[in-house]
This record gives sequence, structure tokens and C-alpha cells, in this order.
Amino acid sequence: MNSADLSRVLSEFHKDRLTLRQRHVAVAKQVSDYDGNNTYQYVIAREDVHLQWLEAALRELGATPADVAEPQLASRGRKASFVPLVQEDAREVEAFVTRWRPRVEDLGHARHRGMLQVILGEMLEQKRLFDQAAAGNTDLIGTALPINERRGSVLGTRWVE
Repeated sequence: MNSADLSRVLSEFHKDRLTLRQRHVAVAKQVSDYDGNNTYQYVIAREDVHLQWLEAALRELGATPADVAEPQLASRGRKASFVPLVQEDAREVEAFVTRWRPRVEDLGHARHRGMLQVILGEMLEQKRLFDQAAAGNTDLIGTALPINERRGSVLGTRWVE
């Protein structure tokens, strides 16, 4: 595989991955449930790492990574369930993996193929977390101590003055 073809594949993968990450950021702002929001924060942090890997690979090939804006999701009521958003995210992650897995397996560059395989594997773990959140599980990324009472909700913005 020549550099131009590799750059094109990595650029497309990066843009698709960044599009999902940006949606997850937008959804996280609407998930006020503590455990659900924590799950999104964990997923977004891993996505940021994946994107750093991809951007470094693209720069190494002389390519400029794409930029994707955060989508504007329709405003939902404070009491509205976040479950439909999480279910949609689980479906989108699964569709991404299904769409990209054959292309990744055929990639001729071993190091970048390995990187993309790791990303796809972690995405399946993210799908599992989204499925569990949609099912109402609370111990998604860790079990809370019995002395930690969960009250209230997470704010949609980080800083409120």
C-alpha cells in the first residue's frame, strides 16, 4: 500500500471516529444521570486517545487531520430519558465496527492495521458500556461504595457562575 492510499484510509477512519466522538460529547451534555454521564466521560477520554494516535499517524504521512464540529442535538426536557440517545450510540458504534473491520483487516501496513484493530476492539467495549447504560445498570465503570449516596444530577455544562 502506498503512502497516499494509506493516508486516505487513515483520514477517512479518523473523520468517522471524530464524528462519533463529537456526538458522544453532545449526548454527554444531555445525560444528567451520574453513572451514565461518567460512562460517557470515560468513553470520550478513550476516544481522545484514539484520535491522538490517528492524528500522529496522519502527520507522519504529511496529512492534515479533518475537523468535525459537535452536532447540535435537539433540546430535551430535564426529566426526559437519555436511554434512546445511548441506544442510538450503541447502534452507531456497532455499525462503525461492522463497516470498518473488513477494511482494517485488508490494510497492508501492519503497524497501522494493529492500531486500528485496537481502536475497533475498544469501541466494542464502549458499545457494551452503552448497552449496559441503556439497560439501567449503575456500576458501569466501577462499583460505588455503599457509603456514597447518589443524589442529584450532573450539570450539562462544566462551569456555572
